[in-house]
Parts: sequence; structure tokens; C-alpha cells
Amino acid sequence: MKKVVILGTLDTKGAEFKFIKDIIESQGVATLVINAGVLGKPYFEPDIPNTAVAQAGGTELSELVAANDRGQAVDVMMRGSAKIVAELEKENVVAGIISLGGTAGTTIGTNAMQALSVGIPKMMVSTVASGDTRPYVGNKDITMMYSVVDISGINSISSRILANAAFAIAGMAKGVTPALEEEKPLLAATMFGVTTPCVTTAREYLESKGYEVLVFHATGAGGGSMEALVNAGFIKGVLDITTTEWCDELVGGVFSAGPHRLEAAGKMGIPQVVSTGALDMVNFGAMDTVPAQFKDRNLYKHNATVTLMRTTVDENRQLGQIIAAKLNMTTGPTALFLPLKGVSLIDVEGQPFYGPEENQVLFDTLRTNIDRDKVELIEMDNTINDEIFALAMAKKLVDMLEK
Repeated sequence: MKKVVILGTLDTKGAEFKFIKDIIESQGVATLVINAGVLGKPYFEPDIPNTAVAQAGGTELSELVAANDRGQAVDVMMRGSAKIVAELEKENVVAGIISLGGTAGTTIGTNAMQALSVGIPKMMVSTVASGDTRPYVGNKDITMMYSVVDISGINSISSRILANAAFAIAGMAKGVTPALEEEKPLLAATMFGVTTPCVTTAREYLESKGYEVLVFHATGAGGGSMEALVNAGFIKGVLDITTTEWCDELVGGVFSAGPHRLEAAGKMGIPQVVSTGALDMVNFGAMDTVPAQFKDRNLYKHNATVTLMRTTVDENRQLGQIIAAKLNMTTGPTALFLPLKGVSLIDVEGQPFYGPEENQVLFDTLRTNIDRDKVELIEMDNTINDEIFALAMAKKLVDMLEK
């Protein structure tokens, strides 16, 4: 029988967890409670005690109590909770998961949620849900609800919020996803505003050939989510047009997808067609947030909250080396397309990021470093958003998939 996992510190927030447990069970949904508290006695008896969580995290609970180190305790209970819920998923027990907490509770709860597969309902009620949630959500489908007030007692405000969360996870756990009329092979594509015409043309062609295309916004989280789905085996082929997240990883922009971007498709051995979309830009927030060392660079106000910075010759040399190294790791069909007349809408003649010298270094570096035995290199005298370029990439991916 599947159950909603309730994970949290029953010594400090036991009354709140009991409150949501009762509501979830009132909806006809069974629960399984994991105690991640360390120091105090649990408010009610859990199904999995904190001693088991600590052991799963690699330490005896008595050692954590003796050390009296909050940071160490959070790390151990975080690891242990994640290991336990992952095992519960393997046993086909998990119908969903819910947790409550401040910074420590949110860290423990969401880390465990990240150990579960995409599609399993995940609800985190948190005091920090109104801020930057990326460290907590990661690449998983975690729903975060702002608690408004601290999670400290059941009152007229907290009772409504916690009840909403409990009803939500119960509803998600009971819900049955309707079957699609036709299950189509899933493909992934990456897009930015400045590569939208290209991706749209390619997507429409792929859909006309019977594929379903998931488009990921290349804002760090988008590329990371795509890589996670590829690693999980959902994706049959990748049209990685917009590799711009590597600019932010290299230079220090706000849209980095981390150092393992561009690895998943090659590791899984699935067909991938890759290009150099938006490698002309690093992303920052509003203009006044651009770091001081970049104030004299070529900056472009994309909108009120996003400022773009043109990549330099040296940065493009490094980007070429990185991308070549990532693609050379491939174990499956791989093609790299170079748009020789521009890598974005604003990297064309007359636009603010037009950079023939920067692009030449990027392309030359890729030509020099790509392993031609593993990666097919295709150069076209077009901009990335030309229809002929977009269709060529889409057709190449279909050819790879059909073979």
C-alpha cells in the first residue's frame, strides 16, 4: 500500500506534523512518518525513528547528541532521510512526501525530495519559500509553499496554511494522471529568447514527424532539469541548440547549470544535436547588480531584471575547449552545428553583440578540439535563427533517431 511520507523534526515541530498527519489520513490517505529530529523526545511515535535516520546517514544518534553540533546533525539527518526515502520508492511505498520547516528543516526535507523520481508529489511548507528556492528545488518537481508565519504552533494563520498543504498532498497522492491519447517518443530542446525562432522551427518539424518535444529554458535550472530527465531515461534524443549556460558557469553569471552540463546525453548514449546558441552572452540581474569588474564590458539591458554581457575572445576560446571536451565524452551519435553568421538574435550585423572575432575564435577552437571520430561537425553559412539552419539540425536528429 502506498503512503504519503511525512518527514520532519518531531521534537521541535511535532504538533504541526501531527496536525497535517490527521488531515491527510482524514482524506483516506495512509501516512508513513519519519523522525529527523535529534535532541528531544518525539511529540508522537514515528514509523521510522531518528536512530534509524542517523544510522542511514552514517552516524549513531548518540554521537550526534554528544557532539551537540547543529550543522553536523543537519548533514547526517539530511543524508539519512534521503537514503531512506529512496529505498522506500524502490519498494513502491511512496505516494507522495510532505515536510515542514525553517532553513534546517527545509534543507533536510527538500534534500530527501530530490532523491525521489520526477512525478512523485512533493510538498515543502517553508519559512524560506518566498526567497531563492533554487538550492532547495534543484531539478525536481518540488512544490514549495510559503508558511507566512514561522512554523511554531497551531494558530489561526498556520492552521489554514498547513491544512492547505495537507489537503494538497493528499489530493496529489490520490490523483490519477489521465493517459495521453498517444504516447510519443520524448525529445528535449534548449531555448533562450534569442534562439526562439530556431527552436520553434525545429520543434514544429520534429512534432510533424511524430515526436513530443520538451523545451527547456536555458536559465540554469532549465538545463539542469533537462540533464536530470535524460539521466533518468525519459528522453530519447536531445536538440541542445542553446548551450549558453556554460557562459554563466565559466564567467560567473546567474544562469549556470553547473559543471556537468552537456554530459547526460553523451553518457546515456542517446542521439544529440548540439549548437552554440547564445554563447555570446553572460546573464546578470538588473543593471545595478552587474559586478563592478564587469562595468566597462559590453552590456545590454535585455529587460528590467536581466542584463546581458558580451563574451570576450578569451572566454570564447575557453568555451570552445569546454564544449569540445564535453562532447568528446559521448558514447552515442553526436553532431555539432556551427552557425557561422551568428549565434543569437543580437549577434548579427547591426546588433549590439555582433562579434565576428569572438565567434571566429569559438569556432576555430571547436574545430581544433572536437574528436571527429566521435562528433560529426557541420558548418553552415547562416545565423542560428535562419530557418534552413534550424531544419538542418532537426532533420539530423530525426536521421540519428531512425538509424
